[in-house]
Amino acid sequence: MDDRHLQGRRVYGAYPDDPDQGPEPGHDYVELVGGPLDGLLLDVTGFSAEGLAEGAALIAENGHYGAGGRALYGPQAGDSTRYQWEGDVP
Repeated sequence: MDDRHLQGRRVYGAYPDDPDQGPEPGHDYVELVGGPLDGLLLDVTGFSAEGLAEGAALIAENGHYGAGGRALYGPQAGDSTRYQWEGDVP
């Protein structure tokens, strides 16, 4: 994603009381689309091509399973800058 699309966005894993919850220069991000983490950015800096293709299981306190549950996100077909929500797991 280019820098203009990143401005003012919150990065997954940022602490709520952190005054700077946005993206860092020089990092690579994908946007999380749908599900409990919709709109957040995921830092994928250093992910291998295989790792990017696998997607991510991210802790989501507000998902279907509550505390300790995870939201599954995977690459969105035709758009390498987005991960689409695939469901929640305990």
